[in-house]
Amino acid sequence: MSTIKGVIFDYGGTIDTNGIHWGEVIAEQYRLAGVEINRDLYRNAYVHGERSLAKAPIITPEDTFHPLLRKKIAIQFEHLRELTQSQQFTPGLADRIADGCYNKVKGTLATSRAIVEQLSKQYPMVLVTNFYGNMPVVLNEFELTNYFKSIVESSVVGIRKPDPALFAMGVEALGLPANEIVVIGDSYVKDIHPSSTLGCKTVWLKNI
Repeated sequence: MSTIKGVIFDYGGTIDTNGIHWGEVIAEQYRLAGVEINRDLYRNAYVHGERSLAKAPIITPEDTFHPLLRKKIAIQFEHLRELTQSQQFTPGLADRIADGCYNKVKGTLATSRAIVEQLSKQYPMVLVTNFYGNMPVVLNEFELTNYFKSIVESSVVGIRKPDPALFAMGVEALGLPANEIVVIGDSYVKDIHPSSTLGCKTVWLKNI
């Protein structure tokens, strides 16, 4: 790290879940809630939900993280009801799963926030994330706002990972040469590869 002068962080799947993909975080809460569903059907619902949130302004800029999760799981459940005609996908159960995800993130952030804080004392940091337009509100909710000098959010700038242009904006925000910046993210495809094409150093946070 002796040549590193700045840090770019991913958020979802990195800071909030310590390298566990959000699909796995939600799938675990499905299992804990007793939802009977095969992996392919779950993946179909998860992908449908993410695409729906990317296409339409379902999440508002004022939404904190808990309402975001409730909307996300509700979309998945609606899709699953259409596919299966099963009565198990109730609004109440969706809320239970959202609650479980929220509590999981709160527990993870108790540790990861301290790491982010320590790094921010040594390096200027920028957040580069595929998110829903409410990243500033979520960062404020979890007391992370002051650690980042800038936020580059896909829904705001109109570019999504894995487009390297999103990371180029992060590099520009830091005002440093790319080879003096380390990018920390959980996805090789969306974080590590695109940022490395710009010349950034990378740390792949992979929680197996």
